Amino acid sequence: MEHSKVKFTMENGGEFIVELYPEYAPATVENFLSLVNDGFYDGLTFHRVVEGFMAQGGDPTGTGSGGSKKKIKGEFAANGFAQNTLSHTRGVISMARSAQNDSASSQFFICYSDGCAALDGSYAAFGKVIEGMDVVDSFCEVEMQYNSMGEKASPVEPIRIKTAVTVK
Repeated sequence: MEHSKVKFTMENGGEFIVELYPEYAPATVENFLSLVNDGFYDGLTFHRVVEGFMAQGGDPTGTGSGGSKKKIKGEFAANGFAQNTLSHTRGVISMARSAQNDSASSQFFICYSDGCAALDGSYAAFGKVIEGMDVVDSFCEVEMQYNSMGEKASPVEPIRIKTAVTVK
């Protein structure tokens, strides 16, 4: 199966490439590619970075409470979707959501460690960083301030996505 790839170019010039796996989460991949192709992610930020855990982005408000117009079904075991067996290991990209299973829209996160496997079955993992994980790691080097959840995980200077485009 040919996997789509998305290249993220950051405002600071760093780049990383994510390979998408529709065999685990087909509707999630379709939604993500639609947003990428519409330029939705261009100019957005990674608003939450928790060293050793994950970096979260894709919120047009930059607060963690925004999203795109469309909500998608949560493709994970706890929501009755058993085919998603992709484990949340280092480099895996997954959909962020609220407490509601079918609330994911545009926000996603990238795992920093295999310790994210605790999320397996509860979030829709749908791809993996295959190039440039060092760029994602570099997000942790930015000065952080406390966010609304009391985590020291909100970048003082925005970590901005310049463009996200599909590549061969």
